[in-house]
Amino acid sequence: MSVIVTLRVSGDPDKLEQLAQANPGAIRGISERAQARGVIAHRFYGSDGQIMVVDEWPDAESFKAFFEAEQTEIGPMMQQVGAGEPEITFWRKLETGDEIGWE
Repeated sequence: MSVIVTLRVSGDPDKLEQLAQANPGAIRGISERAQARGVIAHRFYGSDGQIMVVDEWPDAESFKAFFEAEQTEIGPMMQQVGAGEPEITFWRKLETGDEIGWE
């Protein structure tokens, strides 16, 4: 069963959007390499002073291998937006019988 991965950092969401718009190939390249390593879904979210990534991966090990391999790209990008140390959490789906909108 797949896992949801959240990665939260302090940082400027507006700067991340500006960075993505100024250099779309950099973020697209990371996304393409994530797809090659098995990512199922990926999104960035922003709030006051916080950036969150929500991914779905086949398993935690796939994410860990990708994240470690991409540190030369992800680390400098996160520094540019003022991001601190990431808080990474792996989530498993609970069987509660009340799902809406997820297949």
